[in-house]
Parts: sequence; C-alpha cells; structure tokens
Amino acid sequence: MTSLDKPTEGTDQNPSEDARAVTEAALFDAFGGVRGMVETVVPGLLFVAIFTVDKNLHVSAIAALVVALVLVVVRLAMKDTVKHAFSGVFGVAFGVAFAMFTGNAKNFYLPGMLYTLGLALAYIVTALAGVPLMGLILGPVFKENLSWRTRNPGRKKAYTKASWAWGLILLAKCAILFPLYWWSDTTKLGWVLVALKIPPFLLAVWLTWVFLAKAPTPIDVFAEMEAEEKAEKERQAALAAEGGEATGGRHRRGA
Repeated sequence: MTSLDKPTEGTDQNPSEDARAVTEAALFDAFGGVRGMVETVVPGLLFVAIFTVDKNLHVSAIAALVVALVLVVVRLAMKDTVKHAFSGVFGVAFGVAFAMFTGNAKNFYLPGMLYTLGLALAYIVTALAGVPLMGLILGPVFKENLSWRTRNPGRKKAYTKASWAWGLILLAKCAILFPLYWWSDTTKLGWVLVALKIPPFLLAVWLTWVFLAKAPTPIDVFAEMEAEEKAEKERQAALAAEGGEATGGRHRRGA
C-alpha cells in the first residue's frame, strides 16, 4: 500500500520512483481518484440525457439530484469519505435551485460554471501572490502544511507552476462554456459541459504530478513535531531523574 510515510528500506524503488508514487497517492487522495470523477460526471450526464429526450426541466433536475444523493448514501454505507460526493450534491442542489427558480434549464449549469471561473481566478491570484492555492490544498496531504513557503523553495516553485496550470486550464474551459451558455441551447451546452468534465481535469492533475514528482521531498512537519515532543519528554524525564538522585544523595548524607 502506498502512503505518504511509506518506508523505502527493502524495496526496489529508487527515491525518484518512490517520490512519484507518493505524489500519485496524494493527488488521488486530494482529488478523489476515478470514483470522484465518476461522481462528478454522473448527475450532469443524467440531467442532459433526460432533458435531451423529453425537455422536461423538473424531471431532469430531480433525477440529477436524486442520483447525487444516492452516491452520498452509497459512500456512507461503505463508510468511505464523503467529501467529494457531498461537494457534488451541493453543486447539483444549487444548479437545481437556479434552474427551478428561473425556469431556464441552462441555469442548471450556471453555478458550476461560476464556481469554475472563481476557482480559476483563485489559482492565478494566489500564484501571483506567492501563496499558490495548490500548495494550500496539497500541503496537509503531504504532511508539510506551509513549510514549503519558507523552508522548501523547490516545492513552492512546483506548487506555483501547478496553480498556474490549473488556473489557465480552467480559464480555457470557461472560455468555451460561457459563450455556449449565452448563444447555444441547453442540450448542446450540457453535452459539451459533460465532455469537458474529465479531460481538462486529467490534464491539470497530470501536470501537477509532473511538477511535484520533480520537486524536492516534502518536509514532514508532523514528524518534526512528534520528534520535538519526544525529545522534550526525554529531557523532562532526565531532569526528573537528576532531581531524584540529588534528593536521594542529600538524604543519605543527612543520615
């Protein structure tokens, strides 16, 4: 099993290969892996498929929301992490609310499109500010928190490159979707959006993997804190032992 603190002794992997494996594990954990991608695509796919057939906004919206809830229930039943499924439910719920309130089926997609645009800008702005969003997302996963900002410039550079990649890819996606939102019909917009769900995501994840696999090893701040706590306990125990010996010596001299 691959983990972020996986020992390398006794394996055939060299440090570079192990770093790549650790990076893959971290990215799968952060972005949900194959299952997370499926949970992201299915509700929107169901919506556009049903709407393409009968043009019924209510049936399409309710079906999408129900399947999103089912995915969460399945996660809960399997005692698996539900963060990706829950994010999907909230996205679908907002889309359903927008579409139902306005009576415009295209508005089912508008909250997700606005979220994508906001996320793209967040990646770019934080990269420009020297606090790349990708580092804030993956730092805790790699157990390095914010140590990359001041103690590991190579990783800060990799996180900055990755944030630029995500920002530009998502902006390109928005550049395709928003004109379709204004000028195309609901069915065409829906199918294009479904088609653009996974490929840009995979490209961004792959570029992140490339940048981070070549970056320096993350500094495990949790291990450092544990080591400091252990050393402090040992110092306290040593001081207590010295104090006990000194007290015992005084008692013996007094006797």
